[in-house]
Amino acid sequence: MHPLLPVLISGAPISGEQHWNYPLDIAFDYAAVDTSLFDQAPLAGLARWAPLLPPLDPMLSFGEGGTPLIPLSTAATSTELPVFLKDESRNPTWSHKDRLNLCTVSTAVRSGAKGVVVASSGNHGISTAAYAARANLPCVVLTPSEISKTFLAMLKAYGACPVPVETAHRWPMVRAICEQAGYHPTSNLTPFHTGHPFGPEGYKTIAYEIFLQLGRVVPGAVVVPTGYGEQLFGIAKGFRELVTLGLAPDMPRLFSVEPSARGPLHRAVQTNEPMAMVEAGETRQYSIACTASGYRGVLALEAGRGSALTVDDASVSAAQAVLGREGIWQELSSCAALAALPQVLASGLSGPIVLIGTSGGFKDPIEAEILPVVEPSFARVAEHVKANSGIDLRS
Repeated sequence: MHPLLPVLISGAPISGEQHWNYPLDIAFDYAAVDTSLFDQAPLAGLARWAPLLPPLDPMLSFGEGGTPLIPLSTAATSTELPVFLKDESRNPTWSHKDRLNLCTVSTAVRSGAKGVVVASSGNHGISTAAYAARANLPCVVLTPSEISKTFLAMLKAYGACPVPVETAHRWPMVRAICEQAGYHPTSNLTPFHTGHPFGPEGYKTIAYEIFLQLGRVVPGAVVVPTGYGEQLFGIAKGFRELVTLGLAPDMPRLFSVEPSARGPLHRAVQTNEPMAMVEAGETRQYSIACTASGYRGVLALEAGRGSALTVDDASVSAAQAVLGREGIWQELSSCAALAALPQVLASGLSGPIVLIGTSGGFKDPIEAEILPVVEPSFARVAEHVKANSGIDLRS
């Protein structure tokens, strides 16, 4: 047991492992929760779920959450079962990451951090930058050298400083900025993803909303495009809490979906390991193209009696076109859930199926700008940040 603050951002310190730590989870006194909390409509604003969330800064909310559950046609899904898309592109920065960052940046404020830092190639960095701006905190985003012009423009609009750093140096650099500049991380500090302990708490509100939007019905399955597995874990925890509170009879089956060119969670499940690392195969599923998995993903699939699926780029591109004909433009990675639907249906299901749509189509990196890589030392990164944004990591 550990207190909420200060936050342990590197996972459990007594795991006994040299190369990875177990992620931390937040416990609640569920017996003290008034279940009339779930009599309300699942509208925007995560503060409505405050009894089941870590402390939030009331000034940071942009009205995240309350995203629509959109029915898809049988022409799109090739099944008579009802299939819905939970469209997370309706969040303030157009991705599911806003639910996480309301929680993590609130923690930075409560911790008295001098700023926030994140290692991200896209949606996570954009969302962190927006909430940092809302909190009036400087924000440093460690990015790859090849970055979408759209993402770069959004980061700069929010006042964040993007710093291109080679992938292998991103985690140590996040840690160095935290330790030497007093910043708070919203992303991972370890090679095998442990993540911020408060992040998945924002994601579990997706489960609350699905349950209420379906008329207090648990879906037969929830299909989640998966990178490190934080969203998958959060959704699993949300449904588990509904069962614990006596509101739902059981959890849905959970399915993760990763690019077949990589798929570290799929590898971990197949080899019965808590985590796995794979080669960086080529894929256009940019937002979920991870080479390392996290234990949270394994826990979520175990809890949801689920499976780790993979899909190739061709099937995901086809799914993106199908959704487009439904009037829904999703980022390519977001369409992995629909691409995996035939595999989900083959497992034998009853009840509605919910596909998680993570972000909007304009997030696809159609054009890239090549930035010169910064030497991975705190001194050089601090110089780059000062020269390009005026933010002083040494102050």
